[in-house]
Amino acid sequence: MVKWEKIDDSKVSLEIEVAPEQVEQALGLAYRKVVKKAVVPGFRKGRVPRSVLEAKFGPEVLYEEALEVLIPDAYREAIDEAGFEPLDQARYDLVQMEKGKPLLFKAEVEVKPEVKLPEYRGVKATKRVRKIEDTHVEGYLERTRQQQARLVTVEEEDYAAVKGNLVVIDFKGFIGEEPFEGGEAEGYSLELGSQSFIPGFEEQLEGRKKGEEVEVTATFPEDYQEENLKGKEALFQVKIQEIKRKELPDLDDDFAQEVSEFSTLEEFKAGIKNTLIENEESRAVRELEEELIQKVSREVQVALPSVLVERELDRMMGDMERLLRMQGVTLEQYLKMTEKSLKDLRNGNREEAEKRVKANLTLDAIIQAEGIQAEEAEIDEKIAKFAGEYQQDTEKVKEMFASQGRIGIIEEEVKFRKAIDFLVAQAEVETVEIE
Repeated sequence: MVKWEKIDDSKVSLEIEVAPEQVEQALGLAYRKVVKKAVVPGFRKGRVPRSVLEAKFGPEVLYEEALEVLIPDAYREAIDEAGFEPLDQARYDLVQMEKGKPLLFKAEVEVKPEVKLPEYRGVKATKRVRKIEDTHVEGYLERTRQQQARLVTVEEEDYAAVKGNLVVIDFKGFIGEEPFEGGEAEGYSLELGSQSFIPGFEEQLEGRKKGEEVEVTATFPEDYQEENLKGKEALFQVKIQEIKRKELPDLDDDFAQEVSEFSTLEEFKAGIKNTLIENEESRAVRELEEELIQKVSREVQVALPSVLVERELDRMMGDMERLLRMQGVTLEQYLKMTEKSLKDLRNGNREEAEKRVKANLTLDAIIQAEGIQAEEAEIDEKIAKFAGEYQQDTEKVKEMFASQGRIGIIEEEVKFRKAIDFLVAQAEVETVEIE
């Protein structure tokens, strides 16, 4: 038997009663487990009668084991009967546990809140598409050409370095008359115009020749990561050891064959244009979907469960940490550079996390309202795609996902994708061309 009441829009308290016969059955199971360890003079281990065991240690000796059986099962039945979907582990409070009487306990848990949906069919939205011109193709082609450039050491003694050249330098930096930590290097490669050094440094090396020694003055930015260098003017003694310039390949059929699957330059250009058009369409669709989701979710009335917001924040922090690691920076280093705490970082992302949680609850409510289901073939297709990307056997991947409990996650992903497609299909979409 269960009674429940709402504490707030996303938290409920349940009073759960378990019949005496079920309690007795659980106590019997507990006895068979406890008796194996009990030591009572005059009885062999495992042979102590239950009445003797309870008389010596009290009936409470079996309660802990019995409750481990009773509470989880009774809670699951109660939450199903009440029709709630729990979002987290429940907190239990024991009210009554006595031999021959019903078990009484309370459970408090955050549950999926009620979502009051606005009208989500026929939402007006704009699909903004950029027209791909020949200039975009030429730009892509030039970037590819730059990536294939070969660095050639300049042999001419009177050659003066220009923007785009790579200079190999030795340098030593001073604040006042004192050298500073990290301000010295030998054989350092620097591309002029890359803005990878402090502002004003690279420009003063333009026009210089191999073997020249030059003094460069530059000021560290006010937001520089090293506290003791912020806003300080520094003098660098620089020697140019070597100058290298880029040698670009010719834009011809040979180039197309080297960097693509195409045989001619014209075919390569056509392929680039098709790719850019596909990418632009994908971007426009993603923006349209986001606009629709946000338009609907902004009108939704729902209390956001704190557990979902915190989980989303955890995911965002995890994504950020992985991105930083890819750039060779740890989260601790990033916090030090930005002079923030982890709490500051989480609070700064809280609004975005709440926005995402509200959007997910909105889509979930649409799934329920429209009876959207994930067919087995759709789940299999998603698993097959994953297996193909990692060149794995599809059946083995499916078995692995099943053992890890990930099939349900994939099922949810399929349903969410179908809900988004439903919103787009039902929307009033105006397509406009943008610059």
